[in-house]
Amino acid sequence: QVQLVESGGGLVQAGGSLRLSCVASGLTFSRYTMGWFRQAPGKEREFVLAISWSGGRIYYADSVKGRFTISRDNSKNTVYLQMNSLNAEDTAVYYCAATPYGRDGVVHTTTVYDYWGQGTQVTVSS
Repeated sequence: QVQLVESGGGLVQAGGSLRLSCVASGLTFSRYTMGWFRQAPGKEREFVLAISWSGGRIYYADSVKGRFTISRDNSKNTVYLQMNSLNAEDTAVYYCAATPYGRDGVVHTTTVYDYWGQGTQVTVSS
């Protein structure tokens, strides 16, 4: 049974930072591109960042470029999302997800992801 478990969310002031973690089990982690998505109330789930199986390719949403970074540790089956310079528009539930695909333009879409975590809430106070 595949499980993705996110942690690290919480309440932070605007301008602050948070680091999210996602631990995967039940799959060959190093064979999957890992993505982070977010969903704000009343909005569709949107792509944030993704990282290829080796960590060699990273895919960004324009809204977070220069503020958020993604990394992974295949020895720990873990992917990280470092979020800096947070603002109120970053408030959302953040989800990690796993996909066997790794092409730009593909990893931005929710439908190619086979597995999802339960999400972790990030709230940025202004």
